[in-house]
Amino acid sequence: MTESFRRSGDHPQGDDHQPAHPLHPGAAHQQHASSPVNPEWPPPPAYEPAGPYAVEPGTTVWPGTGQGGDGGDGHGGGWTAYPEPDSAPTAAFATIQAEPSAPGKKRAKGPLALLAAVAIVAAAIGGGTAYGIQELTGNDTVASSSTSTNVVPTSQKGTVAGVAQAVSPSIVEIGATSNAGSSTGSGVVITTDGEIITNNHVVSGASSIKVQLSNGKSYTAQVVGTDSKKDLALIKLEDAPSGLKTATLGNSDGVQVGDQVVAIGSPEGLTGTVTSGIVSALDRDVTVSTDESQGQQQGDGGGRWPFEFGGREFNGDTGSSTTTYKALQTDASLNPGNSGGALIDMNGNIIGINSAMYSAASDSSSSSSAGSVGLGFAIPINTVKADLADLRAGGSDS
Repeated sequence: MTESFRRSGDHPQGDDHQPAHPLHPGAAHQQHASSPVNPEWPPPPAYEPAGPYAVEPGTTVWPGTGQGGDGGDGHGGGWTAYPEPDSAPTAAFATIQAEPSAPGKKRAKGPLALLAAVAIVAAAIGGGTAYGIQELTGNDTVASSSTSTNVVPTSQKGTVAGVAQAVSPSIVEIGATSNAGSSTGSGVVITTDGEIITNNHVVSGASSIKVQLSNGKSYTAQVVGTDSKKDLALIKLEDAPSGLKTATLGNSDGVQVGDQVVAIGSPEGLTGTVTSGIVSALDRDVTVSTDESQGQQQGDGGGRWPFEFGGREFNGDTGSSTTTYKALQTDASLNPGNSGGALIDMNGNIIGINSAMYSAASDSSSSSSAGSVGLGFAIPINTVKADLADLRAGGSDS
């Protein structure tokens, strides 16, 4: 690469825009044919010429007529290296061969350095779209997106089929057994060593937990931490297999009413069921039970998780011990067993953990009318991410 700059005597003369001859390092000066004063040099300029602009070897700088140089000390600034809008055409250039910088030589400061810095900042911002939070020890890496990253292949972007194909391997079925009975729910794999997020009411009071992966293989899991106030729980597989597919946690603050979403879970034990819909509302105050015995009402495909909204109880009695959280409302079909599963945006990012659904049936035995009526609720994923460190430490219930 080469450098280019204007010599102090090469500039337009009034209305005379005759281009000068090119100059080369070491060459003799060319005589100015029209000079009335001196055969060797052109007449003095009509204005103070800009001082030379110091740059790094190997950089091209286009000459201009703007002011801002610091005289002739070789440290130009301001508009020196850029023509003003009304500048005359370029008169002459001198080219020199780039020379290696001397060791320890201070680098010149100028627009080039500024542009490089801006490029670095832009790259950092762009790289912030998708980032991993990883502890230096262990494998508890959580793939997370500060805004939204494309998990779905480009050829299937924005399609339910694309979301299902990309995210389904990260969704599991959870079976919990306790003295009060059994419950079936879903979960989301968030680390390669087997950490799974689910609802507290899915595993509350469980004496044993079995997890079935999307490939049909089952593993035993243990509770790491629970937070009944947010209806969240973290469990971990024992002897987790290699190659676990982890989900990408998105940013629920960016969700808007009307956004298309996909829900994946195991309603009624039907592993990997995919439904779709839209975000119906934001910040719904949903009240659920924190009583361990209530968690078993979803067991064996018969019950429905009771919850309150607007002072009314749905799907049964929530009991005296309850908690309230802000939820995303969706019309994506949710049924018993979807609890703890994923609500996903069309880029494949998890934006919520499905937690409650309204059923029109007043009797749990009326299975024919116990299905979804398009009123489902999910815990925003930002609530999950904010609670993850506490869950890993045992949770607020420990």
